[in-house]
Amino acid sequence: MAYIIAEMSANHAGSIERAKEIIHAAEKAGADCIKIQTYTPDTITIDCDNEYFHITNGTWKDEKLYDLYGKAYTPWEWQAELMEEAQKVGIDFLSTPFDKTAVDFLESLNVKAYKIASFELVDIPLIEYVASKGKPIIMSTGMGTLEEIEDAVSVVRKYHNHITLLKCSSAYPAISDEMNLLTMIDLKKRFGCPVGLSDHSMGSLGAVAAVAMGADIIEKHFCLSRSIDNPDSSFSMEPQEFADMVQNVRMVEKAKGVVHYGPTTQDKDSVVFRKSIFAVQDIKKGELLSEENIRVIRPGYGMKPKYLGDILGKEALCDVSRGTPILRKIVGEI
Repeated sequence: MAYIIAEMSANHAGSIERAKEIIHAAEKAGADCIKIQTYTPDTITIDCDNEYFHITNGTWKDEKLYDLYGKAYTPWEWQAELMEEAQKVGIDFLSTPFDKTAVDFLESLNVKAYKIASFELVDIPLIEYVASKGKPIIMSTGMGTLEEIEDAVSVVRKYHNHITLLKCSSAYPAISDEMNLLTMIDLKKRFGCPVGLSDHSMGSLGAVAAVAMGADIIEKHFCLSRSIDNPDSSFSMEPQEFADMVQNVRMVEKAKGVVHYGPTTQDKDSVVFRKSIFAVQDIKKGELLSEENIRVIRPGYGMKPKYLGDILGKEALCDVSRGTPILRKIVGEI
């Protein structure tokens, strides 16, 4: 079954109580894991008014990076409590570190795994530091060229960590036309590792399609309500939407099933409605079977249609009334 991650990100909107409520709602909606992010404005950027630090388009247009991250970050003093809350409700806790101090902090919490964000795919020193902790790594590959992904994966594999690669569009929200889910399958072939989708598109179509294609992990942003204003609310799923997605994912997994040929349990009652060979006229013993007195028709109680050519011209071994299935006892050896 696909492992489903609910990304809280900034959806706590500055309230630890809301953050805890999100954890409970995510578990109720079917998430296997709640994910947060571990950074502060000062660990991820600097407070600078140069043009380089201003966002000029997209969801966060006209924001300054430092101010945006000040609104979005999850206070570190909350995180042990949030981890405990996740354990209490029975779902996993995961975080994305954005610098070495964040890794050290998460190590102090004894986290079981790490997430690398798409934007950090090129931060090879950070990835190497995370990998040195020897724990499983889930890595998003949004914007990554093949060379950049290879660089990141090779660093992780130096430390023999278990790695999962997530296809990701790093636009917020992502456009379905540019999701390119086939890349996920190519990642699996190239790197021989589990794959999944970090999905920033609206709705659940991308996630459900990815699971149908073989995704092992799905990650979606999760909020209590998009009406609670914060930097991530506009592209996050509300609880009922998330629950519907999980239900659809689980239904797709059941539909994928296993490789199976022949009737299924529910097919067995339908087998009799296949075609077979029947007498369509009364036939006397010794009479030759012909296209006039036998035919391939429904239902399926007689010999299989493939034997029609073998038995035409044979003598009937007994009287046969119209509407009787033709069986081997009527035609003998063929």
